[in-house]
Amino acid sequence: MVKPNWDAEELIEHWTLLPQELELVENRVGGNKIGFALLLKHFQIFASFPERSSSIPRVIISYIASQTNTPESSYSDYDWSGRSAKSYRVEIRRLFNFRVATVRDSEEMSNWLIQEILPNEQKFEAIREVVSQRWRELQLEPPTTPQVERLIKSAIYQYEADFCSSTLEKLTPSIIEKIDILLSTEDSEETEDDESASQSGKKIKMSDFAFLKTDPGAVGLDSFLTEIKKLKLIRAVGLPSDLFTGISEKLLSTYRQRASTESPYDLRRHKDAIRYTLMAAFCIQRSQEITDNLIELLNQIIHRIDTRAVRRINQELIDEFKTVSGKTGLLFRIAEAAIAAPTGVVEQVIYPVVSLKTLKDLVAEYKSTGNFYQQRVHTVVRNSFASHYRRMIPQLLEVLEFRSNNDIHRPVIEALELLKKYASSKARYYDPSEEIAIDGVLKSNAKEILLETDNQGNERINRINYEICVLQALRERLCCKEIWVVGANRYRNPDDDLPTDFETKRQVYYQALTLPENVETFIRSLQEQMESGLEKLDKGMPRNKSVTIIGKGNKGLIRLSPFDAAPEPINIKQLKGEINRLWHKTSLLDILKETDLRVDFTRNFKSMGTREILDRETLQKRLLLCLFGMGTNTGLKRINTGIDGENYQDLVYVRRRYIHKDQLRSAIAEIVNATFEIRLPHIWGEGTTTCASDSKHFGAWEQNLITQYHLRYGGRGVMIYWHVEKNSTCIYSQLKTCSSSEVSAMINGVLKHCTNMEVQKNYVDSHGQSEVAFAFTHLLGFQLMPRLKRIKVQKLYRPHAGQVDAYPNLEPVMTRPINWDLIRQQYDQMVKYATALRLGTAETEAILKRFSKNPFKHPTYLALMELGRVIKTIFLCQYLDSETVRREINEGLNVVERWNGVNEFIFYGKGGEFASNRLESQELSVLSLHLLQICLVYINTLMIQSVLAQEHWKKKLTARDLQAITPLIFSHVNPYGLFKLDMKERIVRLAQPLVA
Repeated sequence: MVKPNWDAEELIEHWTLLPQELELVENRVGGNKIGFALLLKHFQIFASFPERSSSIPRVIISYIASQTNTPESSYSDYDWSGRSAKSYRVEIRRLFNFRVATVRDSEEMSNWLIQEILPNEQKFEAIREVVSQRWRELQLEPPTTPQVERLIKSAIYQYEADFCSSTLEKLTPSIIEKIDILLSTEDSEETEDDESASQSGKKIKMSDFAFLKTDPGAVGLDSFLTEIKKLKLIRAVGLPSDLFTGISEKLLSTYRQRASTESPYDLRRHKDAIRYTLMAAFCIQRSQEITDNLIELLNQIIHRIDTRAVRRINQELIDEFKTVSGKTGLLFRIAEAAIAAPTGVVEQVIYPVVSLKTLKDLVAEYKSTGNFYQQRVHTVVRNSFASHYRRMIPQLLEVLEFRSNNDIHRPVIEALELLKKYASSKARYYDPSEEIAIDGVLKSNAKEILLETDNQGNERINRINYEICVLQALRERLCCKEIWVVGANRYRNPDDDLPTDFETKRQVYYQALTLPENVETFIRSLQEQMESGLEKLDKGMPRNKSVTIIGKGNKGLIRLSPFDAAPEPINIKQLKGEINRLWHKTSLLDILKETDLRVDFTRNFKSMGTREILDRETLQKRLLLCLFGMGTNTGLKRINTGIDGENYQDLVYVRRRYIHKDQLRSAIAEIVNATFEIRLPHIWGEGTTTCASDSKHFGAWEQNLITQYHLRYGGRGVMIYWHVEKNSTCIYSQLKTCSSSEVSAMINGVLKHCTNMEVQKNYVDSHGQSEVAFAFTHLLGFQLMPRLKRIKVQKLYRPHAGQVDAYPNLEPVMTRPINWDLIRQQYDQMVKYATALRLGTAETEAILKRFSKNPFKHPTYLALMELGRVIKTIFLCQYLDSETVRREINEGLNVVERWNGVNEFIFYGKGGEFASNRLESQELSVLSLHLLQICLVYINTLMIQSVLAQEHWKKKLTARDLQAITPLIFSHVNPYGLFKLDMKERIVRLAQPLVA
């Protein structure tokens, strides 16, 4: 399909007639010249002919007419269905060596789709692109668009039927019976008080399937045991481990999502093959999610026990602790007095020198440090664990299997096996014959705390103490994936995170990252950049008045002078006033509606089922109401209009069956791309390749795993991480916990946004950067540009050893040379991890956790740190040398701060708090907010351009005005509903008030 808008560069690139093509056109007459040229170029670009003349935009016709020296008006006489047009098609096919696809070709295409494409891809638009490319490769002119769509739908239907039938054949009658039990909502137990039960013998209950769909509750033992119950329910079904071997995760996710959106009643209505395939996919993927949730709960429970104990002991110590000054002098005086009267009485010899109160303070201070402090903390931890949390140990070890690929961590695995062996025992100590793993499990000073003496005077390790230490060691290794869990997804075998075909496709992966295969070429380029940057910064320091380096040796500090304030834009206020006058109190719902009428983003929302029963107009309206209700946080009940027979249940149905994460992201990407297309370069500048990213805190209910307390904001909540380009268009958003890495969120957004923008620079604050982040962003092909809060303590690394006097003006902040050998040794591994991030074979957070949370220094981690120091040094040279770079970063981050400021205007419902404990609901609210806000940007862009198109505005804006202009304005917008007040209208059917 030909897009409607083409700029000059695109026209020249795609629709310019080459000399040999002009020769073919020259022997035509009048409108036939334009018609032949359009058919020729269209076939050259799309490998097909336009199906109707109206599909060719006027701008293309004008451009072709100008090249053929033919009046554009003559094109109106061209007959697209005439004999000339048909002969032109035959000639052009022959020219490109194409032929028309036959029925047999369509059958072969359908078979190819079933065998090669559909096992990995089910999205209709993506399949259509693949089919179009396949026709081109086979040099076949495809059938008409409706015929191609019917072919794809038929292939999908056939593939699904075959897939479901083959899945059903692998399931035993026992498995089928247990799946039916999961879907059952009938309770056979009779109760005397229930009339319906006494009549039918059965009553309605919550199905096990509905129970399995629930999210985990607040962190605690009850939630942990509930998740174990869910996992046991799924495992009791007994699905084969190889049931879906060779089937892509994307396809399984599609079937799992379809099952999740349906009720047990709806699932029971499906044919057997479909019903049991959907349920099998749901159970397998849900099992992985529940396993991950169990690990998260375990980690947070262990962390909570420790932190609460530390907090309690610290408070007790604060109450009783008083620091004693001059301890060395006091001890000298005590020793001197004791030596002078070694046989004297303490009260007579010591107290005159040091008072009893001072000695008590000394004892209290000692008890607040060292092993005594650790013993007090451990006592609190032990009491909490033994009296409450210890019940989770047997069930944890029963349902989860822990493994490690590194022999260093074998002691922890052996310790877990010992815990499992004694899970049902009530003995205080382990049997003396047992080999108890100590090294690699207990911390260096823990053994002294844990040792006890039994009745025979032997030193023994108490079981409860040992279990606590094993769980602490387990948590430490789970966080960095040195120990992994069978059946998990996020906590799976870390080897599965990496591309398995890296060795065979090594060249392809290096090319995809635009990295040289030769490590020496890679290193040489970095060394040259380091040398150039350091030399330029060093020579410019005497003239650099905004940067000062103070100190001697390597203890120097960097000082940056603040920016001069930018001049106030003089016309922006008038521009906002004009917009407010022209579009006063424009409804936010109308902004959403207008964007859809122009962009048609609601076509991305397809039913998760196999058919749709709602007509397009009704569905479109209900989709917009649902998106508005979720995006403003007012909810579907408050947004229900009650017009045309609609009700709350209609909106709930559309929300459940049509609105999902992937579809929302596709709709957002369409609006973003449409915004890029409508921008006028003389107002907004040329296309941008830079974006800024930052997070925003939102309050949230806390009976879930994602909500956490945030000290800075003083409350519980979640974070939304935004990626916003320089003209205030947000290209990606994601929900994250308060404690999760902003570095991983930053990388995730740049890699996963589905817009037409190519990100080459990403601005972040100090939380969004690290040395590992610098390394990964360089390997992935974009530049990390942070605003560093602690710039004063930053250091510059040397490119080579033996260059002590190479950069005299930078000497106070120079440190050691880079270890290039480490980068050489781990270059392939670093590229492999970068490829895993690019391909999405593992979550960004999971890969970064493996390095950042790992106390056992991984060699690839050390190499990434070293590479990060190189890239950070190159960046710091640019940052310190150029005030323009510093201003650029600051302005980019100001844009994302402005975006954060508009969030509260739109997300006003329920006090701006996520009033749900379901992760899915929170994610949909975030994406709906993103969609609403990006619609506001789209419409505001059109409004601003309409105002500036007026004659008196054309030369009014200054360069500073253009720099400050933003579509993130909302003084003209009404986000609320309309409230009708009619004093003559009364509420009917009310009782009369009582008269005294």
